Amino acid sequence: MTDYFSVCLPPDEVRAISSIGLAHLGDAVYELLVRTYLCAHGKATGKGLHRATIELVCAPAQARMAEKILPLLTEEELAVFRRGRNANVHTVPQHASRAQYQQATALEALLGWLYLQGRRQRVAELFDRMMEEE
Repeated sequence: MTDYFSVCLPPDEVRAISSIGLAHLGDAVYELLVRTYLCAHGKATGKGLHRATIELVCAPAQARMAEKILPLLTEEELAVFRRGRNANVHTVPQHASRAQYQQATALEALLGWLYLQGRRQRVAELFDRMMEEE
């Protein structure tokens, strides 16, 4: 049985995944982190949890989070971030600008890339910075 909670793919396999694929996975990683953060910080009601989650996982919020961590990224991480930002996305949600959506996609791609490499500590470090002053 494969433990997908602790997956660690070889670099060549991670490189073979498209930016959109990395962002798809990174979106789930980010949402799981946000939901965990909210539960751990006392959001107890279902309605409150849902609203707080939506506020943090929308593209404009993710774009703000991306700005917080950009100075911390290594050259390799920046390259993945740029690759995600430049992904060919066909639709943009009404509540976000194209620039915000591109930043959100870049953040998600970075988180997906780190997750697939088994770099949970780095994900945690970046997420901690994102959640400062939130």
